[in-house]
Amino acid sequence: MDSKTTLILEKLEATSEEYWNISHQTGNFISMLIKATGAKNVLELGTSNGYSGLWIADALKYTNGHLTTIEFWEKRQCLARKYINECGLSDYVTFKIGQAYDIIKDEINEQFDLVFIDANKQEYIKFFEVIHPLLKKGGIILADNVTSHAKKVEPFVSAISNNDEYQVQILDLPDGLLMAYKL
Repeated sequence: MDSKTTLILEKLEATSEEYWNISHQTGNFISMLIKATGAKNVLELGTSNGYSGLWIADALKYTNGHLTTIEFWEKRQCLARKYINECGLSDYVTFKIGQAYDIIKDEINEQFDLVFIDANKQEYIKFFEVIHPLLKKGGIILADNVTSHAKKVEPFVSAISNNDEYQVQILDLPDGLLMAYKL
């Protein structure tokens, strides 16, 4: 990671509560996972101000991959675009604005190596329904906030944990990160 990206990540960490960003540890884990698996095509639900997207795009620069990120709030996505551009990572990112479920269902028909979910917690179960067919065999779903928002994401956690096509583990990272491997 270059110094410009590191500085912007540090700047965004100061606003993490306002923008509901993932933790530094979670960002680092996702970055290492992308590099270790050689993931090339990643989908992110919940761009916010671009904090997680910076971690992901920087890792995809290493694997020569691409991130498609979806955000409902235009103001947040404008910030994300600004930071991605400042870090020279815009070639690795496609931004989409609107309801994630509708965009996935109506506009996306490609296969993904990794999907990161960090959007409306009560909709995780709906997201899973439309993501499942788009995730390659051997692909990974990561879902943030599974312990901090356990009641809201319980239908999703239950559905994916009881699905024979997935091996699931909840990782002890801040706010809880669910990792599901598609068998």
